Amino acid sequence: MTRSPALEPILALQQAGSYTVPRSQAPVDLRLDGNEGAWPPEAVMATARDMEAATVRNYPSPRALERALADRYQVDIARVLATAGADDALDRTCRAMLEPGRETIIIDPTFEMIPRYAQIAQATITRIPWKDNAPFPIEEVIASVSDTTRHIALVSPNNPTGEVLSGEDLERIANAAPHALIVLDHAYVEFASEHDLTSLALTLPNVVVVRTMSKAWGMAGLRVGYVLGQPRVIDWLRAVGNPYAVSGPSAALAIARLTSPEDDIRRFIAQVRQERGVLSDALERIGAAPTNSQANFVFARHHDPVFIRDMMASQGIAVRAWPGAPDRKDALRISCPGDANLTARVVRALETLSPQAILLDMDGVMVDVHASYRAAITRTCAHFGVTLGEHEISEAKHAGDANNDWVLTRRLLANHGVEKSLDEVTRVFEDLYQGTADSPGLKLREVAMVRREQLESLRQKYKLAVVTGRPRGDARDFLEREGLHDLFEVLVCMEDAPAKPSSKPIEIACARLGIERAWMIGDTPDDMSAARSATADGEVACACFGMLPPSTSDVEKTSEAMLRSGAGRIFSSWDDLLEKLI
Repeated sequence: MTRSPALEPILALQQAGSYTVPRSQAPVDLRLDGNEGAWPPEAVMATARDMEAATVRNYPSPRALERALADRYQVDIARVLATAGADDALDRTCRAMLEPGRETIIIDPTFEMIPRYAQIAQATITRIPWKDNAPFPIEEVIASVSDTTRHIALVSPNNPTGEVLSGEDLERIANAAPHALIVLDHAYVEFASEHDLTSLALTLPNVVVVRTMSKAWGMAGLRVGYVLGQPRVIDWLRAVGNPYAVSGPSAALAIARLTSPEDDIRRFIAQVRQERGVLSDALERIGAAPTNSQANFVFARHHDPVFIRDMMASQGIAVRAWPGAPDRKDALRISCPGDANLTARVVRALETLSPQAILLDMDGVMVDVHASYRAAITRTCAHFGVTLGEHEISEAKHAGDANNDWVLTRRLLANHGVEKSLDEVTRVFEDLYQGTADSPGLKLREVAMVRREQLESLRQKYKLAVVTGRPRGDARDFLEREGLHDLFEVLVCMEDAPAKPSSKPIEIACARLGIERAWMIGDTPDDMSAARSATADGEVACACFGMLPPSTSDVEKTSEAMLRSGAGRIFSSWDDLLEKLI
């Protein structure tokens, strides 16, 4: 019997793989990793509410949108093609011009979808490096043009670096490669200062300009882009794409945006241009090297951009890093918010890379409590006839609002149908933990997770505080037993503030230390939530990170719970943490 061949896509697609953006797992509320633009005004959004049903029901025609674009650029409508975002336009140029045996020239680093589209078209890809803050490599590009070159991609302002090429560069390339389609990706050109090459490009027979409604126009969700070029090239690009690329509602909203006043866009662009300098300065202060960006973002090199991404995510801010890209594994990109208050928030978050203080939870961070507090929970429940599995305690901790072990134990009993007063539960718990005349306390089984010399190395650079849900007596008892009590300037305990996830313990610690930025190291979602709340309140900038105790029974679930609550990263040991701080 002949076996059927396996179901497989084309080799080029297998090699390209699926497209994903690597992101931190912490939840964010300020997305600055996608370069979206200004929010559309209310007058434009009203178009959506007043839209006729036929706009949704009928197959759309792009002609009205293309007519509006043709009028805007004062060209014949035959020179305009509306596409499903600029990505669709770039893909069409590759499909129209590239195949096995044909070559594209790409200037690296570049918009990552362009080489991907070329790879899937099975073309030869020639990459020309463009060094940061250096002139455009015009001589290298021209020298690379060959008889098989059919496509040259120029992104200006460049994504991800924000740098630009000149009109002279564009003309020289067009003249050097008359047999190639020169694709000028102008997605960010509205933000540049005097570098709009659209008019010049339209005079060159082998150049097309790709533009978008996603950036300065603030309509990325609509997926509306367009191409301007010679009619015969526009016909090629129309032929290789879908006939209904732009939906009716998207086209209607894009027309409304194009025909409405642009004062808000001009204000947004002016704000972005100012913010580029502010963010570049902030990046330089943390040791990064920014480029001279002309886009709505700043791009910089740093020795540890992925950690900065994660640290920013712990404060609710998403920025872009490329851990898997060889030409930008040391790179970071931050979109300009277009709002002075949000920009100030970003700067404060960046500055936490150099914290003034380290705030340490005690249980699970400084001390392994598996044989003490965790055992006290289990034995207290057993005293009242309830047998607990370790997973039940872990699940309760993962769920949050579990910083007080007395309250947590009472809750676990109630889950099994056993109702006891908090006083009853606390009395049994404390006898087990503190010990009685007949039995030594479980507290004597506690194992320190950190050595004195490690804390001493931290104390040379930072102020130190303990922020714990323990009673003050228990906290001091542990610190004194381990000879660590003199290393901490501040000790915030159960008696000082509501339990985490309240932000009050962190705010009190920072106030007593007299600092504005800190790192919080904890082992539960409550620790992460407290730090996030303190940061959101604006009193302090507090990055938060998780620590895994050596006795953690389910590393994946414990890590996921902390990441979901805002941890930027999970450290598996004190050595890992100190590597980032010392």
